[in-house]
Formats: sequence, structure tokens, C-alpha cells
Amino acid sequence: MENGKAKIETKNLNFYYGTTHALKNLNLICPEKKVTAIIGPSGCGKSTFIRTINRMNDVIPGTKVSGEIILDGENIVSPGIDVVELRRRVGMVFQKPNPFPKSIFNNIAYGLRINGLRDHHVIAQTVEQSLKHAALWDEVKDRLDENAFALSGGQQQRLCIARALAVEPEIILFDEPCSAIDPIATAKIEDLIHKLKQEYTVVIVTHNMQQAARVSELTAFLMLGELIEFDKTEKIFTNPSNKLTEDYITGRFG
Repeated sequence: MENGKAKIETKNLNFYYGTTHALKNLNLICPEKKVTAIIGPSGCGKSTFIRTINRMNDVIPGTKVSGEIILDGENIVSPGIDVVELRRRVGMVFQKPNPFPKSIFNNIAYGLRINGLRDHHVIAQTVEQSLKHAALWDEVKDRLDENAFALSGGQQQRLCIARALAVEPEIILFDEPCSAIDPIATAKIEDLIHKLKQEYTVVIVTHNMQQAARVSELTAFLMLGELIEFDKTEKIFTNPSNKLTEDYITGRFG
């Protein structure tokens, strides 16, 4: 399956929560500047998988990882990796919008300041650019000093995307980004994902198969921590090779 240059490649990736074997020998490639969707029933390891890509699972006691996750030729699960720098390169947007209890402006400026940026003019430019990238600027440009909690759920989610973009990541992970927002806001986020892949590598976990079909070029189907099938999205949804995949996407289980 020729998909372009690999940005992320997992090799025999295993992940354990204590004695629970959550990911089993995953081998897949997320190509550069494409959208890869991860689908599968609840508890199949979708969120666990994307959280291994920016080492967010590290903070959970008793977890263990084996195998490799190669990002631009470097194994990011090796001990010498700078995890702070990794998380700058690999941004994440969560299921529920999680803005900081700060102004709209400071939600985005916060990460820039943490990374050592002090020039207010550059910060202001980056805030504007990030909000434009997240298709939110026109809605908030006159209310940047307002608390982020004053925004609607869909706007808060786009603010969180803008916050992730501000520190110039290379990869953006979306963990069910539309499950807590309405259909109109969902359409805006999906449009945004189409635009983002021109500059970023995108991996999206979604329980919504129509969404996976709309936004991604590649789809991985996981079940009980195993990769059942990984192929071009069109093939997965129209002519899957595995009976389990077919049963899942036609609604026979899940």
C-alpha cells in the first residue's frame, strides 16, 4: 500500500496497563500530511494508541511499552527522548474541549510563553495566525480578552486546536474531537481537518464511521488491542479484506 513518506511508524508496538495487554504488536504507518483515522469498538485501544505517540500514557502508574514508534527516523519510546520537545512536535486535541481558565488570547499565548517566547508583538501575531488557522479568528477577534469559557462548545474546541497549532507542531492527534459538540460545530472541525493536512500529519480517533470516511485517506481498524485491518479509507469502507472489519462497519457489532 503506497501512501507517501512515513511520518510515524509503529513496529511491534505493545502497551500494558499493569497486567492488561492493551495494544498487541501494532505495525502501521501514518504518512506525512495525510489524515489517518483509527476506528473500532469502545475499549479496543484507539485512545491508548494515539496517546503512545506523544507519550501521554507515561503519566499513568504501572504502564509499560515495548516495540518502537519511529518519528522521522527516531524511536520516541527510547529512554533518552526529550518528552517536552516531543509533545511540542506532537499536538493533541481531546474529546472534550479543555480551555484554560484564562482569556482567549492567553489560552494560546500560554504555550508560547512556556516555550520561552517573550516578544509581545510576536506572541500577538502568532495568536492571530493560530486562530485564523483554526477558523476562529473572525468570531473572536473583538473579544480576545474574554474568558475562554464564554465561548460555545464548538468554539472552545477550535480554540484548543488553535492552542495546539501555536507551538508549531508537525503532527496533530485528535481523540474523538467532535463527540461533545453539535453537528454544525462538527462540520466546521471536519472542514478544518481537511485544511490542516496541507501542513500537518493528522491522526484522528473517532467512533463515528461516517466521519472517518469523510476526513481520512487511511483507516486502521482495531479490536481488542489488535490491528485487524489497515488500508486506504475507501477500500476499508467499500471492500474490506477482513470479515471482522466488514461486520463492524456494517453495524453487526460495536
